[in-house]
Amino acid sequence: MAKFNIITQFLKDFSFESPNVPELFFKNDNGQAKMEINIDIQIKGAENNLFMVDLITKIHSKLEAGDKSIFLIESTYSGLVQMEEEKDEELKKRTLLINVPTLLFPAVRALITRMTAESGFPAFVMQPVDFEKLYEDRQKQMQQAPANNK
Repeated sequence: MAKFNIITQFLKDFSFESPNVPELFFKNDNGQAKMEINIDIQIKGAENNLFMVDLITKIHSKLEAGDKSIFLIESTYSGLVQMEEEKDEELKKRTLLINVPTLLFPAVRALITRMTAESGFPAFVMQPVDFEKLYEDRQKQMQQAPANNK
């Protein structure tokens, strides 16, 4: 892991939509809900080894029957990171895509739990994310992608 310091972290963007309220509250048997969770990490480099790391989370809760939306949450939670000079690009990349999001995630998780609880729905608590596994899986996908395009 490259040495770094998170100078500040902040909520850059947040959206909560529940297009089928209040009708969802009036029905006793809405059936089972399913969750689609997508996590993305974007890095923007700047001068003096400063980086903006955006942890982008999209959660879509739908009813299995009829595919009707319960809620859709989209958030971008960011950290401004100062990194010491690092010549190993792979180490720098792993730090920005694994270590920094691991530190940002608890704030995102708490925010989503609070927003779902205050929306009138049961609080949704996200499971912890293994950012190292996410990184490795995406690396494998990128390596396989050129082979699939031949």
